[in-house]
Amino acid sequence: MAVTVKLEELLKERKITAGDLAKMAEIEPAKLSLLKSNKAHAIKFETLDKICRALECQVSDLIEYKE
Repeated sequence: MAVTVKLEELLKERKITAGDLAKMAEIEPAKLSLLKSNKAHAIKFETLDKICRALECQVSDLIEYKE
């Protein structure tokens, strides 16, 4: 079982830097860095909401499950 965050791919597709996203979503760059590198152990719904609003995407665009 593997849950992965596809944040890096989304940022590349939209030509947005992590720093820009951090400003747009008003979240800490360090938190984004953990998500981007798939090293986060948890993520708050509030953070997901902020990222999805900033990127105008769905949670399913951001998180993927693979067996």
